[in-house]
Amino acid sequence: MTAHDGVTASGSAAPAAERAAMFGALISASHTSTLEQIPALVAEQAARVGLHDVLIYLADLQQEVLSPLTARPAPSGAKERGEICIEGTVAGRAFQHGKILPASVRDPSRWWVPLVDGTDRLGVLRISATGADAATLRDMERLAGLVALLVVSKRPLSDTYARLVRRRRMSVSAEMEWRLMPQRTFATDRLVISAVMEPAYDVSGDVYDYALEGPVAHLAIFDAMGHDTAAGLTANLALTTLRNSRHEGEGLVRAARRIDEALTGQFGGERFATGVLATLDITSGELAWVNCGHHPPVIVRRRATIELACDPAPPAGTGLHLPVTACHDHLQPGDRLLLYTDGITEARNQEGEEFGMARFTDFLIRHQADELPVPETLRRLILHHLDYHERRLRDDATVVLVEWPGTPYTKKEAEALTGVPEGSDGLS
Repeated sequence: MTAHDGVTASGSAAPAAERAAMFGALISASHTSTLEQIPALVAEQAARVGLHDVLIYLADLQQEVLSPLTARPAPSGAKERGEICIEGTVAGRAFQHGKILPASVRDPSRWWVPLVDGTDRLGVLRISATGADAATLRDMERLAGLVALLVVSKRPLSDTYARLVRRRRMSVSAEMEWRLMPQRTFATDRLVISAVMEPAYDVSGDVYDYALEGPVAHLAIFDAMGHDTAAGLTANLALTTLRNSRHEGEGLVRAARRIDEALTGQFGGERFATGVLATLDITSGELAWVNCGHHPPVIVRRRATIELACDPAPPAGTGLHLPVTACHDHLQPGDRLLLYTDGITEARNQEGEEFGMARFTDFLIRHQADELPVPETLRRLILHHLDYHERRLRDDATVVLVEWPGTPYTKKEAEALTGVPEGSDGLS
C-alpha cells in the first residue's frame, strides 16, 4: 500500500508518545471488545493523534460495494445505509489499487485508506485529517493495519460481520464452503495466492485450499459432482481428508489415494470429486502435482499460456484404485499458475457460446500487462464472467491464481525454514 503521490509536507504529525498511547489503548481494549464495539473504539482513540471521524467500510462477498460497519447492520439482503459502490468511486479506487487517496483533490481533508489483512482486502477506512503530511499518512496506514487485524480476529464469531458482507440470502451449501476455505488472498514477498468463487451465494461443490510449510506452498482445488448440499458435503470431505493427510506428513500421491478411499467409504462410489493437488517450492519454482480427473493446471507466461500435461488418475471417490502419477514442471520468474474448475470455461451465455479458455486466459494476460494486483485482476475477471452470462451461472466457477515473482530463498534461508537440508520432494 502506498500513500497518495501528491501529498505535501505541510501539516504536523502527532507526537510519538501519543501515537504509542493510541495503538496501545486499541490493542488493550480489543481483548474484551466485540466487533460491534470496534468502530467507536477506533474513532475515539484515533482522535488523539488528529485522525477524526474515522469510519470502517467493509467490502461485500462479491466485492461490489463498501458498507459501513455499525452495531446494527441491515438485515441480510437489504441495502445498507451509506454503502458505496466500488466501481467509479474514490473509495473504490483506494480499495482496488491499495493506495491512500484524498476524497477530493481540491480539499484534501478527508482520506480513503485501504483496509487489508496482509494482502487480503477487507475494505477501507474513511479518515478526516487536515493538512496531512507524510508522517500523518503513515499513521493512517498503520491504523488501518491494526483495524484490519482487529476485524479479522473478531469476524469468525460475529454474525454482524456475516450479515454485513452479504447482499442476499445464502444457501446452506455455500455457508458450509465459505466457512471451510482459507481467506481469498495471501502473499509474502516471494508468492501471491488469490482465489474467487461464483455464484458466491449458491456455490455447492467447488472448494480451494492453500497452506504454507516453510518454503513450500500447498495448493488444491476440487469440483464435486452435483449442485446440491450433497456436493458440498463431498467437497468438504475431500478437502478435510487432504488437510489431514498433509498434516500427517504424507505426499501428494498418498493424499490422492486417501481422498479416494474416504469418498468411496462414505458414499460407496455414488459421489466423486475431480481435483488437482499441488506443491510449489518457492526456493526453486519447482511445481509438483497430481490430477484426479480434473482440468490440468495452466501457466500464464508473459503473453502465452501453457497447459501442463500429466496422466490423470480417475476422480476421487470412484474406488477404481488405478495408479496415481505425480508430475513435475518449473515456473519461471513472473509466471502465474492457474487452477480452475470447468464452470469458468464451459458456462454458456444465452446464445449458447462458452466463455472458453481463450477468453479466460486472454483476460488474465491483458490485465497482467496493466500490472494490477492479483486479487483485483480476479475480481474483474469474475465480474466480467458474470456479465457475460447475464449473472446467471448454472455451475460453480472457481479460480486460484498463484503468482511466483521468482525471488528465491537463499540456501541458508530455506534450511532455516525447514530445519532440514534441501532435497526432499515429499511425493511418495
